[in-house]
Amino acid sequence: MQRQSEPTQLEVGLRDVATGILTPFGEEDGEIRYDALRSNVQALYDAGVRTFLACANISEYHSLSHEERITITEESVDALAADACVLAGAGGSLKTTTRLIGAFERTGVDGIMVMPPMHAYKHEQGLLRYYRELAEVADTGIIPYIRGFSPSVEFLAALTHIDNVAGIKYALDDIVTFREAISAGSDDVIWVAVTETLAPEFYMEGAEGFTAGVSNFRPEIGLALMEALEAGDFERAKEIRDVTLEYQRFRTECGHDNTFDGAVSIPAVKYGLELAGLTGGAVRPPLVELSHEDKARAEEMYHRIEAADVP
Repeated sequence: MQRQSEPTQLEVGLRDVATGILTPFGEEDGEIRYDALRSNVQALYDAGVRTFLACANISEYHSLSHEERITITEESVDALAADACVLAGAGGSLKTTTRLIGAFERTGVDGIMVMPPMHAYKHEQGLLRYYRELAEVADTGIIPYIRGFSPSVEFLAALTHIDNVAGIKYALDDIVTFREAISAGSDDVIWVAVTETLAPEFYMEGAEGFTAGVSNFRPEIGLALMEALEAGDFERAKEIRDVTLEYQRFRTECGHDNTFDGAVSIPAVKYGLELAGLTGGAVRPPLVELSHEDKARAEEMYHRIEAADVP
């Protein structure tokens, strides 16, 4: 009988709950507070988190300079113990993303999360070539982040067959396409769902990990949810998921004087960090801070989460 190899640190990390590393900007100057960033990731590690996303969407990726992305990743890796898994987000043009991959891998990251393509016009074959060329230059595995477009089952299946694609972060609510893509794709790729809200349903259809929402500031929720999912206790998993729904729905709102969905999402998580005794910091444009009214609502929801029974 052939002996199975031990899973890599990246594989273990993808099969866990991953928290995004939010970027704490200074209130006055808008500069990154790296001391607070380090304290935040160390506190989450001490709480039991082992998978971290540096320079993710929730990190305000597109509001960061090239140099800031590299420094954030370096600081995050340095702040964590060796058993932590760190994925770094890289996106943009092929040349820019290739440069970021090289810089990130020199910091010691475990994998590269390829950010969603922001091009107004895309072609499936061109996008597959984009991922293929990035996979070829990366020494670590890459994890395409699927969001902002509607991929076909055939596209997703082809993506899983690209060498060095270790996982796929699927941030769409189309569970039918997700299910069919898993059936049609390679068994070697680890599929990751987004947020506690979707984790139980997508886990039942083949996801093996998920990224945090509320668990970015209440990590015990994500850890308990992951434990319930791994045990196959889906009723308990849904109960834990339900604890997060109110705050997660709040994150989808527009906020004041605005019609764009989701504008509240990142400032809401940053305020959750503040309520948890960590540092959220300010946001950068094109985001704005929560209104006083929304802060009051967030505090009420936070305290209900805090009082919930999540062993």
